[in-house]
Amino acid sequence: MRPLQSIAMGLVIVALRATLPGGYDALPDPIGWLLVIHGVRGLPDDLPRRGAVMTTAWLAAAVSVPLWFPGVSEAAYATHPSLGWALNLPQLGFAAVLCHSLATSAVAAEDHKAGSWLRLAMAGFVAAAVLPVIVFGGGIASLEATSYVAAALVLITLIWLLFAYSARPWAVDRTADQPTD
Repeated sequence: MRPLQSIAMGLVIVALRATLPGGYDALPDPIGWLLVIHGVRGLPDDLPRRGAVMTTAWLAAAVSVPLWFPGVSEAAYATHPSLGWALNLPQLGFAAVLCHSLATSAVAAEDHKAGSWLRLAMAGFVAAAVLPVIVFGGGIASLEATSYVAAALVLITLIWLLFAYSARPWAVDRTADQPTD
């Protein structure tokens, strides 16, 4: 599996929820994040901000572990919706940094269309991270549903882009295919 495919499949697991009796998710987010981390490890060594991409992936994975247990996420949102939002920030941060890094690589490889799409996705993740500040801080509850829909749409877009760009030369570690002496 190519690195971007692994990241995309991990994000699919993170995005989907299949609730079992007892409240557990049959598609645990920590497993999805391990797939994401595996994919990030396979990205080219010269990927801009590779360390930041890996760090934010591990942070999102760590935050996802307690949230997998039934009631934890619900309790956070019940305490205050902004706490639930804060717990999603590592995931949004990872996605934004990944998009920025991949866009930079795409543009450097003169794949400007891919770079533009990835920058648009990055802007969507930044907006998804900032919009709840306006919703909860500004008391504009009418935008709450819009912010959730926007975040879901931009995540679906990123997953699609990762699958679509998985074979691009700037997204494949060329040293992995070379035989060792």
